[in-house]
Amino acid sequence: MPKRQENSLATDIYQLLQHTSEKRRREERAQLLGSIGIKEYFEEGNININKNTCRGVECKICVEACPTHALYWRFGEVGINEDLCVFCAACVLNCIVDDCIQVKRKRVDGEVEEFSNPREALMLLHKINAKERRSRVISRLEWAREIPTIRKMRRIIITKKRIL
Repeated sequence: MPKRQENSLATDIYQLLQHTSEKRRREERAQLLGSIGIKEYFEEGNININKNTCRGVECKICVEACPTHALYWRFGEVGINEDLCVFCAACVLNCIVDDCIQVKRKRVDGEVEEFSNPREALMLLHKINAKERRSRVISRLEWAREIPTIRKMRRIIITKKRIL
């Protein structure tokens, strides 16, 4: 029985250390991105480059397109600095080879998004923009519904002033 308690204690210490290192990594990442003026929209993510299909030797377009310089040229291939990547899709949109760069990201609301070619990335961005447009239209419609009530209240106030 005592061995189980020691194992659970060891597990708790391991989880505590892991949680602490993740927290420290996130703080350092936020500080690093804040220093270059970039806002982070995703809770976590992952980016992979398929070295078999990458034609980085010929183009290096993804390296030039990256706004945070997370992609860089390294000994004949494209390297990734995960701490700088904000999973923005700029590299996928500019890549000349489909399914070469795979991006998987998780939004703050828990929604997971995956894409690996420009068409998928554009469809995803269009979907996100459509949701934002829809919410703006709905908020404006709600305001428009309140306008007759506001006008009615103004008439009542004006009428009361005239009576007094």
